Formats: sequence, structure tokens, C-alpha cells
Amino acid sequence: MRGGKSLFILRRTGLATLTLWTLALPAEAQLPRARAEAVGMSSVRLARIPAAMRRYVEQGDVVGVVTLVARDGRMVELDSAGYRDKASRSPVGRNTIFRIASMTKPVTSVAAMMLVEEDKLHLDDPVSKYIPAFEKTRVRAGRGDSLVAAERPMTVHDLITHRSGLVYGFIDTSAVGDRYRAAHVMDGVDQGSDTQAENVNRLAAQPLAFQPGHEWRYGLSIDVLGRVVEVASGMSLAEFFRQRIFQPLGMHDTGFRVPDEKLGRLATAYTESHDSLRPMAAPDVFLDGRLPMGRFSGPGTRGSDSFFSGGAGLASTVGDYVRFCQMLLNGGVLDGVRLLSPKTIELMSSDATGDLTNPLGDSGIGFGLGFAVVRDLGATGKLGSPGMLSWGGILGTSFWIDPKERLIGVMMTQQFPNADGLSDTFQTLVYQAVTR
Repeated sequence: MRGGKSLFILRRTGLATLTLWTLALPAEAQLPRARAEAVGMSSVRLARIPAAMRRYVEQGDVVGVVTLVARDGRMVELDSAGYRDKASRSPVGRNTIFRIASMTKPVTSVAAMMLVEEDKLHLDDPVSKYIPAFEKTRVRAGRGDSLVAAERPMTVHDLITHRSGLVYGFIDTSAVGDRYRAAHVMDGVDQGSDTQAENVNRLAAQPLAFQPGHEWRYGLSIDVLGRVVEVASGMSLAEFFRQRIFQPLGMHDTGFRVPDEKLGRLATAYTESHDSLRPMAAPDVFLDGRLPMGRFSGPGTRGSDSFFSGGAGLASTVGDYVRFCQMLLNGGVLDGVRLLSPKTIELMSSDATGDLTNPLGDSGIGFGLGFAVVRDLGATGKLGSPGMLSWGGILGTSFWIDPKERLIGVMMTQQFPNADGLSDTFQTLVYQAVTR
């Protein structure tokens, strides 16, 4: 087994057995195919990816994994190893639906920027313009419980760049996190019967962890941004996504709730149990009781049709998500359908944290408007390119987009803690296959 770390506290997992599949997506949910050599890659070297994924499954690090690589708008690698559900020995495959958790965030960010382009939303607008509950927000001062007034209003730009002062209750161990938990503020992965509007109003009553703009801190900013999208557009976030993003891009397997007819394709979520992996149970609680994960347990956990988390609520497939990534790489357009202008994509892809030192805790990485941005490749110590965009989800899904190399990688698994080193291995094996 392997050791390492990822965004959260993730360590090795266990399970052994393998099934390998080479796949083709239905026409409405794929990019065109090409031989690797036609786009400047080596098919021999790309074959190292499925071999490595097999080893992860055989070693018990993952139950199942799907990988997809595209260059110049064409798929050159699409493989899977292992199981969608180990108990039933159902293989993971091209149609497997994964809960993508925080990979929802870039979709919400795109929705917000579409409204910016339509003059229905402005990045410098105060959040309170759309959500009045934020008008009297206070800020935690120092290490204690004392509160002070905000130096300026929280803005939409603060939300989309995670500089709002909002945090995640399951990560934050300070008095602010305690208040979130006491007020039953939902973190997106732990959904109740409330709407997001009700949840955001509860959140607005809690203090900010820092003055808006002063820090980068991962948290509920994009959930609040999703609520802003609803108010500014006059549509639920689910309906905005469906009408304005998913249908135009042909993302027919992406949404907040997996319908009955697709439930058999939903991956089972796994977690550690001693030296192996087991399906998540309800309730499963992690991080010293601060992270309830009951939503991910059992085959019936298919999301929500009333609580739309812009930060963590979507389920999708590799084929759907690569179309979203390709739209971004193309400068906002795919197959003749334009969602955003190239200049908007340029802004979203630019580092918005240059005034902060190591904002994400990773050397060489900054943050734009919706995803991480490589600002110093040498400092990252990884194969890639300056300007590469990326993000991932708590259950092991991840993606990256490299504008310089015209290259996309999408990987999906379904477990927490994530398999150590899996994402980095995939990225390395993709880049070593680039020949020109």
C-alpha cells in the first residue's frame, strides 16, 4: 500500500481484485476519439495508466477507478479498473455515476460568470444585495469569541475566490466552526430537509472567520454563490444548471439527484475499515465527529431534489465532466454552443490570490475564479504547466485542464479517505505520454 496526503487527511485504504475495461461513450456524452499519436502523445506510454490503476485496485487502495485523457478536443484514453459495487461484483465503467462533491464548485462559478456577462450580477456587488441576511455580518476577532464589524461588505468576488470569511464547519476547529455546528449549518455533503435558502440564512447569522478579502480559506463560499445565482436568475440552481449548462453541453448524466432509472449506475461510496475498504454506513462520521457522511451510505443515496448545494451537490460521469472541461479549455464554447466569452475564461483562469503567500498551503498554487491555478510550476514539484487549472472532490474525483498543452485529465473514484497518491500518479502518467 502507498502513503501520502491530499486536500484532506487521507491515508491508505485496502481491497484487492481487478477488472479492466476499455470503453466508448455514447455519442451525446463524449468527445471525438483519436489515436494518441495523432495529437502528439504515445499510445505505448498511455498504456501505463490502466496498468497503474490495476495495481491500485489489486493492492486494495481503491475499489474502482475510471480515467479519461483528452488532447486537442479528442479522447485518447478512457479506461476503468475494479468495481462500481464490490459486493455485487458490478464493474465500474464509462456509465458509472459518481458523486463529484466539490467538483460542483467550478460549475457554480461558471453559472455566476454567465450572469455577470448578462449584467444580472457584478463581481463587486455586496452579497447582501442578493441575500439581505448578510447585511449585519460580524467578524471573529483574535483567538477568542469577541466579534467586530466587517471592514467592508463581503462581495461576490470574495465568494468565487474563497476570500469571503466563510469556512467549512467540518474543517474549522475554532469557535466559528463550533458555531456552525451548533446552528446546524449544512456543509453540502450532509443534507437535511431544509432548502439552501434556509441553510444560507442560518450561515449568515454566524460570524466570519476573518475580514473579507484578507485570506483564502476553503469553505461554504460557493454554496452561498449558488444561492446568489438563484436570486439573480430567478431560477433554482438545479434548473439553471439543467437549462443553461447541462442540456447545452450534452451532460445528460449530471444533476443534483440521480433518477430511479439511473440509480443502478451510481457508485457505492467506500471508507476504511482496519486494513480494507467497506461501504459507508449511515451514519458514518469522520474528523472527530465534525464530518457526517450519511448522505453517501447505501445504494439509495442519490442526492436531493430540494437542497441544491452549489459547493458539493452534483453527481456526474467522466464523459459528462470532460465536456464541461473542454468547454473551459475552448474559451467558453463546445460544439458551437457558447456559455462564456474567451475573456471571461481568461479572468477565471487568472490567479486571484497573488497577494497571499501559499494560499492553498501548496507551494506554487494559487486560486482563480472557481479552481486552483498553477502559478509556479517548479515550486509544485509535479509534471504540468503554468496556468494549469484543477480541483477535486472529497470522495476522490478530480480533474485538471492544461491550456498550454491543450490537455485534460479526469479521474473518478468513490471513497473517503482518498487513495494516497492516486491523483498524482495519474497526472504523472498522462504527462509522460506527451511527445510533442
